[in-house]
Order: sequence, then C-alpha cells, then structure tokens
Amino acid sequence: MDTKKLRQKILDLAIHGKLVPQDPNDEPASVLLERIKAEKERLIKEGKIKKSKKSAKTSDTLHYENVPFEVPEGWVWTTVSDISKSILYGVSESAKSEGKYKLLRITDIQDNKVDWETVPFTDFDDNKVSSYILHNGDIVFARTGATVGKSYLIQGLSQKAIYASYLIRIQTFDLILPEYVKLFFESGYYWEQIELSSVGIGQPNVNGTILGYLNIPLPPFAEQKRIVIEIEQWLSLIDQIEQGRDDLHSVIKQTKSKILDLAIHGKLVPQDPNDEPAIELLKRINPGFTPCDNGHSGKLPQGWCNCKISDVSISLLGKTLDRGKNTGNLKKYLCAVNVKWGTFELSTVKEMPIEATELERYSVKFGDLMVCEGGDVGRAAIWTYNSKMYYQNALHRIRFKENISAHYFLYSLMYLKLIGVIDDVCKGVTIKHLTQNAMNTLKFNLPPIAEQQRIVQKIEELFSILDNIQNALEV
Repeated sequence: MDTKKLRQKILDLAIHGKLVPQDPNDEPASVLLERIKAEKERLIKEGKIKKSKKSAKTSDTLHYENVPFEVPEGWVWTTVSDISKSILYGVSESAKSEGKYKLLRITDIQDNKVDWETVPFTDFDDNKVSSYILHNGDIVFARTGATVGKSYLIQGLSQKAIYASYLIRIQTFDLILPEYVKLFFESGYYWEQIELSSVGIGQPNVNGTILGYLNIPLPPFAEQKRIVIEIEQWLSLIDQIEQGRDDLHSVIKQTKSKILDLAIHGKLVPQDPNDEPAIELLKRINPGFTPCDNGHSGKLPQGWCNCKISDVSISLLGKTLDRGKNTGNLKKYLCAVNVKWGTFELSTVKEMPIEATELERYSVKFGDLMVCEGGDVGRAAIWTYNSKMYYQNALHRIRFKENISAHYFLYSLMYLKLIGVIDDVCKGVTIKHLTQNAMNTLKFNLPPIAEQQRIVQKIEELFSILDNIQNALEV
C-alpha cells in the first residue's frame, strides 16, 4: 500500500469538499468571510494589526470568477491573506544554549514534529518580543531552501518561544480553524501553487506576500471541524499501517539475519553422512592444508571445517586506473558503484585502457565473486553474465577452486558483514579498506560441497518468500 499517495488522496478529497457530507444548516463560508472582514477593519482602526497592501492579485470581493476547481455550496474561494490577521517574518537572532525564549528554526521541524527539548534558546528585546511570541494554533512556514513550503502547526507549548527569520508565521482569525488551514498546507493543490510561486535559482523561496496570495477553498466553520476530525481518524489509521509496515520490515531483516546465522553454523539444513567431508576437499585442493579456527564458529557440524578464503579461491584486486599512464585498448570495467548486494548495476559502466598482456589478469568470468574493497566494504555479487568485463582495483575478484559454491560464500559474506567481522578486519578510520591480506585471511565455516548447495537452495527459497512479502508492502 502506498500510504503517501493515500494521505494525499484523503487531503485532496477534503479540500474538494468530498470527504464529509455538507450540512445545509451550516453558516455559509461567505458569511464567515464578511464577519472576518469586519473584524479585520475593527482591528486596523484600533491599531492592533496593519492594513494589508493592495495589489492586482487581491480584491475586496469574496468570490472568484475563474475558480481553480468547483467547491460545494456553502464553500467559498479566498486567499490566505483574507483569513489571516498576521503574516510575519521571524527574527534574526543567534541560537544559544540559554536564554529567555526558545528559538524555533526550520531545522527543528522534522516529520511534522518539534522536539521542544532540543530547540535552542535566544534573547530578544522585551519591548518588541510580543509581536513574535508563538501561540498554540499559529502556523509557521519555511520560506526558503530545500524545505520551502514546509509548515508546522504550533502545539504543545510549555514555555515562551519565538521563531527564526527563515520562517513566516501565520495567525488566522478565530473564525478559521488553524487545523484546517494546516491540512490545506499539505494538499496537492497547495504544493502546486508553491512550486509555481517560488522564485530563485538553486535556492527557491516564497515570501510573505506570495504566501498571502495563495488560493484556499474555505468550507463553513462547522464543516472545517468535521473535516479535521475525519482526517485525523484517517491519518491515525495510516500511521498505524506505516508503523506496522516498518515493524514488518524490521522483522524481515532480522529473519534474514537469523537464516544466515543458522546457515553458516550448519543448522539450516540437515547433514548427510554420505557427503564428502570438507577437510577432504581442502586437502585435495591443498595437500598441506591445516584447519583454522575463526573464534566465531563454535562447535561445527560433522563434515564441516574452518578455512580461510584463500584456501578455496584465488583472490586478486583489479587494475589501478591511471588515465595518464594506462595504455591499451578501451575495455568495459566494473567499479564499486556497480556492485550491489547480490546484483550488479550496469547502467553506469565505464571504459579504461587495458593492455593485451593484462586481459586475462583483470578479466571477470562467469561465477566470479566480486567484493568491494572500500566504501561499503564487503558488499558483493556474483558475475552471472557471459559478456566480457574487466574490473578496477576498488574490487576483489574471488575465483573459487573445484566446485566450491560462490553463492555459499556470498551469503557467508553477508553474515560476516551483519555481525561486524568484515568491518573489524578493515584498515582505516574514516574510510575503511578491505586489503588484499585481510580478504585472503577472512575465515569461514566450510560445509561439504553437497551441503553448500543445499544451504544455498534453502536460503534462496526462504529469502524469496520474505522478498515477496516485502514487495507486497510497497504496492
């Protein structure tokens, strides 16, 4: 379920007057606007608010001839300015660890929430501060940057707070429900207007005048209440769905980790006493083989053995890319960005010059396990293409001997990455590197070849079920 689209659909139904039924007994919004107009004129005469500037976009009339879309009877089209007694920029004060007032900034608003405990303090002129004090029911609006248009309904205030200069505060008249205006500020039609109205190259912004010009469909006050109640019920349900989905994603991730844990400890599939023991395989590959202990395996099942990856494969870093020195014919090559967990992203494959004498050394063949040397160290995928490909030194190429299962080692790497073993053996603090020596000495629990194949088959069977569940969550 696409809950983001569902949220948007509910909000769009609300501002089109299609979410809750209309009541003919409700006082029409046009009467509401007349009362607001009278209240605004009174406050202007008393000097409590300033008279708004007239422009070609504003009018004293309470309706629009060319409406953006039709609204139900009793509704009216108006502007944000017409329903607001104040649209005011914030203050240019520095944040402090202590002060008289909390200072709300754009960055303090995350996912439509504010953690007031983490909001910094500031000081301000006591003779001017009354104009900037926030009250529950105020709406603040991000006027610039990547978050332009983002809004927040002030609620839960427990101490005096003012707001920073990159925010604009909107205070609506008491005859307007601020919760309804906030819901409008999340609708698709609102965002269409913001995108059309924002100015600036690279740093879009919307000023207070533009904000005041925004069109808003206004229902009767009683219907505003019904809409807010209905939407809150819907959004609460969607929140529960999203939380359940997040919980399920976490469970799926934990389940995959547990499957890998069982697999590399010989507990995912039963052992077969007729399988050739892994030690015999290793001695055949390397007559002088001596088992090792990785400290993580515990007691291994019968027929299993500890080994280093160098015992069962040949590992080699790729060609160093130096455009000033490299010569040869241009060949397609893999780098770390092309390797994802279990798959390859080949839309960005580039070319580098490789000499004829280097072709065999740096070729990638069907069945090779490619492992990232840096970045997300240990990330790996198996090359399953027949096309010619080469690779850069940001990757290890692991080419297995005999019939060793590359897939078994891929899943083993996933597990070692999950439990932190791969990161522990890397060098570097800020940028980690899985060196050639670290790669070669990585230690694994090795089952018989036949059991490797059974393990891989079982992992893929279980992962497929979990992936289908996860994909269903995204529909």
